[in-house]
Amino acid sequence: MDAPPPRSPARCLWTAAVCGLLGFFVLVLVAVPWQPLLTWDQDVADGLHGSAVGHPGWVGTNEVLTDWVWDPWTMRALLALAALLLLWGGDWVTAAWVAVTAVVATGVQNGLKAAVGRQRPRWPDPVDTADYAAFPSGHAMTAALACSLLLWLALRAGLRGWWLRAAAAVAVASVVGVGFTRLYLGVHWLSDVLGGWLFGVALAALAAAACTRWGPARPGRDVPLSGRG
Repeated sequence: MDAPPPRSPARCLWTAAVCGLLGFFVLVLVAVPWQPLLTWDQDVADGLHGSAVGHPGWVGTNEVLTDWVWDPWTMRALLALAALLLLWGGDWVTAAWVAVTAVVATGVQNGLKAAVGRQRPRWPDPVDTADYAAFPSGHAMTAALACSLLLWLALRAGLRGWWLRAAAAVAVASVVGVGFTRLYLGVHWLSDVLGGWLFGVALAALAAAACTRWGPARPGRDVPLSGRG
């Protein structure tokens, strides 16, 4: 088995910077607003809504996935479970870091929604409804944050090989899947989901970098978020 990468927050900080800047770029295009982006959003929304109206069974499946399996509270519960396991293992600093990150991310998400104030898609024949501002998607942002943090914790704990690949596959499927459900149900624009993904990964990478830099040492096991086993 290959040795894990050295203890360094550099790649996490790089990931946070790139994703954060890209997320801010999308935010600016939404706020301006930039017409090509709005046209793209509308085209995607129209196509998926047309499919949803004609397939009520698929609508029900997406509602279960978005409201239960990949709901933001489900993601936060997974982070809370991870924090409890860390506490049980005596790593109270990282446990606190995970909990604080989840709380801060929720505040950032709501602050961005209030600042941008974007309206959600409106349909004469909606298949689902959602409240509050559209950008960024809270479901997409929370899933990206939670799955990124959980993968980093798995790497940090020494998970490698087939188990790590399986965990990564589940994480990617969850992040992409929840974004699709928000689009298919007609409650978000594509740029809302994209912005949510970028800001979620950026906050997770920033938290991982900070915890790696100032958290408790775990010789030979701490790795950056983008590290590979």
